[in-house]
Amino acid sequence: MAPAPTPPKAKQEPSTVRETTTGARAVIRSLEELGVKTIFGLPGGAALPLYDAIFESSIRHILVRHEQGAGHAAEGLAVSTGEVGVCMATSGPGASNLVTALLDANLDSVPLVAITGQVGASLIGTDAFQEADIIGATFPLVKHSFLITDANEIPARIAEAYHLARSGRPGPVLVDVTKSAQNEECEFVWPPKMELPGYLPQSKPSLRQVREAARMIAGASKPVFYVGGGAIRSRAHEELADLVEMTGIPVVTTLNARGAFPDSDRHHLGMPGMHGTVPAVVALQKSDLIIALGARFDDRVTGKLDEFAPEAKVIHADIDPAEFGKNRAVDVTLLGDLRLTIDALIDEIPDAFEQYGTPDLTQWWDFLDRMRETYPVGYEEPEDGLMSPQYVISRLGALAGDSIFSTGVGQHQMWAQQFIPMQFPGQLVTSCGAGTMGYGVPAAMGAKVGNPDKTVWCIDGDGSFQMTNQELATCRLNDIPIKIALINNSSLGMVRQWQNLFYDGRFSHTDLNTGYGTRRIPDFIKMAGAYDCHGIRVERPEDVDAAITEAMSINDRPVVVEFVVSPDAMVWPMVPAGVSNDDILYARDMRPKHEEEQA
Repeated sequence: MAPAPTPPKAKQEPSTVRETTTGARAVIRSLEELGVKTIFGLPGGAALPLYDAIFESSIRHILVRHEQGAGHAAEGLAVSTGEVGVCMATSGPGASNLVTALLDANLDSVPLVAITGQVGASLIGTDAFQEADIIGATFPLVKHSFLITDANEIPARIAEAYHLARSGRPGPVLVDVTKSAQNEECEFVWPPKMELPGYLPQSKPSLRQVREAARMIAGASKPVFYVGGGAIRSRAHEELADLVEMTGIPVVTTLNARGAFPDSDRHHLGMPGMHGTVPAVVALQKSDLIIALGARFDDRVTGKLDEFAPEAKVIHADIDPAEFGKNRAVDVTLLGDLRLTIDALIDEIPDAFEQYGTPDLTQWWDFLDRMRETYPVGYEEPEDGLMSPQYVISRLGALAGDSIFSTGVGQHQMWAQQFIPMQFPGQLVTSCGAGTMGYGVPAAMGAKVGNPDKTVWCIDGDGSFQMTNQELATCRLNDIPIKIALINNSSLGMVRQWQNLFYDGRFSHTDLNTGYGTRRIPDFIKMAGAYDCHGIRVERPEDVDAAITEAMSINDRPVVVEFVVSPDAMVWPMVPAGVSNDDILYARDMRPKHEEEQA
C-alpha cells in the first residue's frame, strides 16, 4: 500500500512559523500548511469556532446536506486522486453521522482525516447538550484518534493525523477538538514536533524474502497475480504493468483494485470472487502459486475459505503485517510498500529465471483462454420486455469510458465493474468492504472536486440514490457538474436477486415503487428539476445513446439520467455465499465445466 511519507513540513522552511492565535485558527492553519485545498463539512454549535476560522481561510469549504455525505465526498476525492480527504462536523449527531464513512474508509484503506467539534473540556462526562463520546464510539473503525483539550497541542496532533492517514496502510484518523480548546489562545508553531512512538511502517521488503518469492515464481506452472486495493493506494500501476510484461503471468483485480491493471491488456482475466468472471475465479482455484499484491483474502474473493485454491502456495505482499496469515496461510511474506516491493521483484526475477529457468506458461494460458472464450461476461435480455440494465451500462462504458465512475452498492455496482472497461487507477470509486448504499453521489462529488478536468459519472441504483441524493443541492450550488446514471429497477435489486434465488421468490420489502408500472414515488425527473438539475428519462434501448450524449454535453449543472430497467435482471456469474468457488454459477443452474479441460 502507500509508502511512509516524510513528516509534513512547513511551506516556509527553513523558517519557523510562530503566531499567536486561537485553537480553532490553529486547526485551520495546520491544514493550510499541510496543503489541504478542500474540506467537506456541516457546522454546528461545538464547531462554530472552527467555522469562524474557515471564514477567512484559503481552503475551500463545501457545505454538504448531511455529514455522511461529507465523509463519502472526502473518500471520493482521496480514492480518485491519492490525496488525503478531509471532512468536518460538529459534536453529537454531527459526529455520529460520520461513523458510516469512517467504517467505509477503514475497510477500504482510504486516507481520511475527520475533524469534529466536542463540548467544552469541563462538560465532558456530564451528558451535556450534543455530547457524544465519538472517540469511544469509533475506536474500532479508525486507524487512530485524538481528543484535544489543550490548544497548544493542535498543530502536532493535526500533523500527526495527516501523516497517519496517508502513511503505512492508509486509513481514517479522527481528531475531536473540544470547544474550550478551539476558543483558547495559543501559540501556533509550524512545523510542529510530531510524537508517534512505535509507529514505524516498513517501506522496503526483505531482500531475502524477495529472492525467495522470485524463486517460487520461476518454479510455478500455474501462477496468478491476485491484485488488491493496495495497488491503487500505492499507485503501483506502472510497476505492476512492468512486472506482468516481464513474467507473462495472468492478473485478477479485486473490486477495490479495478483500474490498477488495464482491462484492455490480454493478461487481465477480470475480477475474482462472488460476482467475478469465470476465468478469474477458476484461475485462482486451479493455480499452483498465488502472488497476492496488496490484497487481503476477504470472503467475497475466497468463498468457502478452506476450499479456496487448494493446491496453491502463496506469496503475500502487503504494508500491513496483520494481514499475513489472517485468512490464508502464507509461504512467503513481503512486508513493505507495494510499489517498492514490485520494484524489488522486477530487479530479482531475471536472475531467478536465469538460475532456475523461465517458466513455460503455454498450457496454463491455453486453459485460461478456453475459459475466457467459453464463458465471457454477458447477459440475456429480460423476458418482461423492459430495458436491460447491462445494455445501458455497456453503452455508458462505450461512450464515456475515459470518465471517472463512482457507484452506489448493489447490482448496478457489479454491472459497472463488468461492463465498463477500467483503465487507470482511481477510475472506479466504490464502496467495497462495507458495501455502503448511498456512497455514489457524494463520492462522485468528491471525485469531481479532486479532478475538475475529468468527467465524473455516478452509476447509482434507485435504492442507493434515495439515501444521499440531497447532495445534488450541494453540487448545484457549488458548481460541481456530476452526471448520474440512475439504474431504476424499482427495487432493492441485489436483495431481490437473493430472494429470487434462495427464498423461493418471496420478495419481502424490496419493491420501491419508483419504476415502470408503479406509483413512481418519487418521480426522479421532478426531483432533478427541484434541485435545478437537468433530468432525462429513458425507457427504450434506442434512446440510450442520445441520452448519454446529451448528458455529456451539459456541464453547467448536474445531470440525472433515469434509465427505467427490468427488475428481473440478475448479476451473473455468482458464487453463492458460504460455498466453494468451484461452485460458481455462470447463469441460473449453469455451472462451468473445466475439470476435463484442465491442462
